[in-house]
Amino acid sequence: MAFFDFKGKQVYYEAIGEGKPILILNGIMMSTASWGIFVEAFSKNNKLILVDFLDQGKSEKLEGLDYDQGLQSELILELLKELSMDKINIVGISYGGEVAQRFAIENPDIVERLLLFNTTSKTGPWLRDIGEGWNLSIDNPMNYYLTTIPVIYSPGFYEKNQQWMEGRKKILTAGPFNDKEFLKAMVRLTRSAENHDTEKELHKIKCPTLIVGGEEDYLTPLREQRILKDRIPNSELVILSGCGHASMYEKPSLFISLVLGFVNNV
Repeated sequence: MAFFDFKGKQVYYEAIGEGKPILILNGIMMSTASWGIFVEAFSKNNKLILVDFLDQGKSEKLEGLDYDQGLQSELILELLKELSMDKINIVGISYGGEVAQRFAIENPDIVERLLLFNTTSKTGPWLRDIGEGWNLSIDNPMNYYLTTIPVIYSPGFYEKNQQWMEGRKKILTAGPFNDKEFLKAMVRLTRSAENHDTEKELHKIKCPTLIVGGEEDYLTPLREQRILKDRIPNSELVILSGCGHASMYEKPSLFISLVLGFVNNV
């Protein structure tokens, strides 16, 4: 557990274990704490690196500043310098997958293998309006929950795990979704993705790439992962049956197997 300075801001990260490094990049509402159930598996034979983007978790907030995901990509480069690493395997989910694409395009010689879960190459009008809907609901914790959370999960998972979902609702609406500073940061993070567009540059990604989509992902639908597959040269697409946007939580064992198998396979 440590911090490093990036452009005068403190960025929080964790580096656990030894072996071939795996850097995981958070989804938009996530933090390093979100990966707790995976730490043991990913650090047993690998070096697991977790990081909070600016405006996430324990990293500093960018109150009053406008930025785009290019800033988060720069942050990753500085983190690798902090760790004295010249090669990295990156797992990016959703927002983190967007940053991972940008980083792999700009630093093709650094990324050894790339894994993109439930992510897109472009924020089009449809996804942009979904994000704006999130931002417009920040004045009420329950409105924010109902606007953001149900669509993250597949209907089957949501209904099968109703007790767990109700617990999440209580925790989130009483905690982060009732925290004005958290919500302001979420607005900035959401807006930082509004101009995301790597479609015309995806051919610059040179490393082996695994793309994973959920059959019932209604936030970044399968058509988005198929675009990634068509445009990233050395890539494979895996489709998870009956799975929504939060694939790591709906299919945790499969998530672990895909990551470790793809990263460690020689």
